[in-house]
Amino acid sequence: MDSSNGQQEPFRTRSFSRESSLASSLSLSRSLPLFISTNDVDDSESVSEAGDIGDRSLRRRHSSGRSNRLFSSEDLLEQGVTDDTSRQEQGSVIKPLPEHMTTSPLPTKSLLNNPVKKEGPVLPKSLEYISCLIHLAVFGILGAITRYLLQKLFGPSVARVTSDGSILYLDLPSNMVGSFLMGWFGVVFKADITRVSEFLAIGLSTGYLGSLTTFSGWNQKMLDLSADGKWLYAVLGFLLGLFLASYSIILGVETAKGFRWLLQRRASSSKEERNSCLLEVNTFKSHIVSMTLMLLLLVALLAVSATQLVKEFDKGTSEAQLWLGCLVAAPGVWLRWFLARLNGRGLGKDGQYLRWVPFGTVIANVAAASAMAALATLKKSVDTTTCNTVASSIQFGLLGCLSTVSTFMAEFSAMRESDYPWRAYAYASFTIAVSFAIGTVIYSVPVWVVGFS
Repeated sequence: MDSSNGQQEPFRTRSFSRESSLASSLSLSRSLPLFISTNDVDDSESVSEAGDIGDRSLRRRHSSGRSNRLFSSEDLLEQGVTDDTSRQEQGSVIKPLPEHMTTSPLPTKSLLNNPVKKEGPVLPKSLEYISCLIHLAVFGILGAITRYLLQKLFGPSVARVTSDGSILYLDLPSNMVGSFLMGWFGVVFKADITRVSEFLAIGLSTGYLGSLTTFSGWNQKMLDLSADGKWLYAVLGFLLGLFLASYSIILGVETAKGFRWLLQRRASSSKEERNSCLLEVNTFKSHIVSMTLMLLLLVALLAVSATQLVKEFDKGTSEAQLWLGCLVAAPGVWLRWFLARLNGRGLGKDGQYLRWVPFGTVIANVAAASAMAALATLKKSVDTTTCNTVASSIQFGLLGCLSTVSTFMAEFSAMRESDYPWRAYAYASFTIAVSFAIGTVIYSVPVWVVGFS
């Protein structure tokens, strides 16, 4: 347990924690959340916020005072120099990151040379929330569609790599791909994407990658195996899924570093610098245009989903489950995003206990896995085409987007590379064990007792 009044834990120095924050590209030697304060936060809070902090990122921008606003690059550099100097005076072993790791692949010369006005947010708070919800909905639906396509591509009908009755479950490819891309867009390049558009960064990491991966689907496939008496397969499925997803995000981080190095070699010309500045969404007008375009895209996605659902619903096909799932995907993404505000908050009056546990992610994954088990039991008991289509659509869309493996892996990897690596395995074991135990009571026990086929 961690105490806010106790001795702070040592700073993390490994590659994942460096790359997982905005500060990693601006000469700070420790992991920080995307929107940070001037006060030092301990290692516990950093690792639990490595994946997502939800709407706290927006609320901090509207808080009064310098310590709670979005920092400019000058502020970050100044703080980084101050922190490094103070740590060296205290005999800290932390050293500044090498130049090739701390330099952003996108040009920052103009940011550093020109003074940045200390202005408040461009959009009112209400419009920021609306824009963020629209981005999350659009990218969440796209993530769900990508997950469906990967299921079909690697499933029994095409590549025949995954199946329902083996440890290579249907959602394994999407969990691996999503974790790999999390290393790119949710860790290494998240700061650069944020400089273009904060809402785009949230949409990609929380919306698209969070919905592309699914913890509840993974847990349910292992419950199906255990309900059929294949306990060894279920255990191996959890171990293999955790191993492949965790190494997918490591591979993503390492390959993204290599691509960053290539970009640095090509980002020295002033022409490229001017072009990159044109991409930034940093004015009221550009925000409104961006939000309008995303709203039109959302309406188009919902309209196509509704039209296709009308054609396929009576057939009870997997396409019907896909389109209905797309219609209910957005609430799952929104709920997960709001729950992420609990990450790094800890327990107790002042949050002094267990601050290293990302409770928002835990609640989202366990709740989605439990609800999916309940719907699986409902499908077994009712056993009609309509019930199967509706329940499967909710499982795929709402619950699949509510749970996430990409954020789970970002937090797991940050903990594993901290000075307390045992926390990563405690966190993963607790999430998996609780979800599987609740699912066993809700799903497996009725299957065994009633004898559902």
